[in-house]
Amino acid sequence: MSSRRLQQIIPSVATSDGAGVSLRRSLGHSPDARVDPFLMLDEFSSDDPDDYIAGFPSHPHRGFETVTYMLDGHMLHEDHLGNRGDLLPGGAQWMTAGRGIIHSEMPQQESGRMRGFQLWINLPAAEKMKPASYCDIRPDEIPTVALPGGGDVRVIAGRVEVEGATVDGPVQGITTKPLYMDVRLPAGSSFSQPVATGHSAFVYAYEGSLAIGDGDDARPLPAQSAGVLGGDGDVTVRAADGPARFLLLAARPLREPVVQYGPFVMNTREEIEQAVADYRDNRLA
Repeated sequence: MSSRRLQQIIPSVATSDGAGVSLRRSLGHSPDARVDPFLMLDEFSSDDPDDYIAGFPSHPHRGFETVTYMLDGHMLHEDHLGNRGDLLPGGAQWMTAGRGIIHSEMPQQESGRMRGFQLWINLPAAEKMKPASYCDIRPDEIPTVALPGGGDVRVIAGRVEVEGATVDGPVQGITTKPLYMDVRLPAGSSFSQPVATGHSAFVYAYEGSLAIGDGDDARPLPAQSAGVLGGDGDVTVRAADGPARFLLLAARPLREPVVQYGPFVMNTREEIEQAVADYRDNRLA
């Protein structure tokens, strides 16, 4: 099986969101920096409470899914449906905004490290107005598989074969069939993962640099960068200059128009105008 090629590098850029949370945005920092159906990937990481304490007060979404994956720290999710979810180290939440959800994610700590990711995944046109839903994923619900020679893989979404075993992440049944893996590698070691033919895929290096691809075809991917993968076949990754950690994400592309206005992602400008009017008139959800 051939390996996918590193086709494009999207460096993350420093920005802020919510009420002033400092973060780095790779996918989504411009309309061209997307990997269908993935719309945005933010990494937040700081030991300084001034960078995160204001959190993400109540705000709306429509037309896509948000996935928050925590490495360190504690945040509380609350939404208009009455859901409450404690985001703890190693845990995650999978929220389908559908026709509309109003939620908040607020820090439950005044000091210490806050670190994690938020991913936005587009919904197909036929599902953009379905009812909103929320799934709280505890750390012990995310399977972890040890790799030979050290390192490990955590599977947040999808079904994969790792070291001869079938591993099911806690999130299944999504139309775009997302694969979401968190991989830790010792220096010099490699990892290879099959990805479905025709699915989009990218790697986000968040600790250490990587080499993507096989042998002489391998290309470097620096830390805090998303590497968009072209072609079909396996994704092959090597920890290039020391230990490394990265996210591997793949999904079925939608190939539909994307019109975004802040927290609303629809297919046409008219649908965006309707979302804004619905939020203004308390009809969003």
